[in-house]
Amino acid sequence: MKIGFNLLLWTAHVEPQHWPVLKDLKRCGYDGVEIPIFEGTPEHYAELGRELDRLGLDRTVIALFPATEMNPIGAEPAQQEAARAHMRWILDCSAALGARVVGGPLHSTLGHFSGAAPSAEERERAIAFHREAGEMARERGITLVLEAVNRFECYFVNTMHDLNDYLAAVAHPNVAGMYDTFHANIEEKDPIAAVAAIAPHLAHVHVSENDRGTPGKGHVDFASTFKALKQADYDGWITIEAFGRSMPLLAAATRIWRDLFPSNAEVYSDGFTLIRDGWRSA
Repeated sequence: MKIGFNLLLWTAHVEPQHWPVLKDLKRCGYDGVEIPIFEGTPEHYAELGRELDRLGLDRTVIALFPATEMNPIGAEPAQQEAARAHMRWILDCSAALGARVVGGPLHSTLGHFSGAAPSAEERERAIAFHREAGEMARERGITLVLEAVNRFECYFVNTMHDLNDYLAAVAHPNVAGMYDTFHANIEEKDPIAAVAAIAPHLAHVHVSENDRGTPGKGHVDFASTFKALKQADYDGWITIEAFGRSMPLLAAATRIWRDLFPSNAEVYSDGFTLIRDGWRSA
């Protein structure tokens, strides 16, 4: 098991000015970091990858589809082509970075709703898209990890049962699933039992408190979560995802309207201890 931290607590685009943060996370004990790929070029991420290598930090990626014009489940051919181009760009940047895991709600445009439940036609388009995206990922030595998010952010897939069924239909070895404690806390009748539901396709885990603040300071049952992950023979990344108010645009997108913690340092220091000790005790 590796412990990671998502850099979205500080920025949506990691640049040299954020390198001191990387050093602090390394000193804290983190095995790696999760890098948002929302903009930039492969050359930019290659430079960042070299800095991570120098620090001895491994890395994963978080990405998404930001606009309906590139919605993978959209009915228009132009949407499909734009989605493929966007996925290719994400994977090229991730390969330059040296990442082997690329996660996020990479099944549909985040925050877009049709006003109805997902249709059979949308599901068929998504399966075709992810089989093609899986091949793109395989060629680059990357695994795509799809994230089921809550019903207020997406309508295509919300629960671990739905995600597992969808991944079984995609049936591509380079397309897997993520368990996120924040989203599971909203959508699952039993968030702990949901770990077993996604276990056949589980390749990444996000630790996120019920308010997206400091892990362990809310009501998510992390002790039982870690025990369930061990029972499922999970041994991959456990990465903290938290959000604050330092970036107004990101705070608005994640609906963070109040301060959830006194400092970023509390989130990553207390969060690291929670995972390290909780995993040992599970």
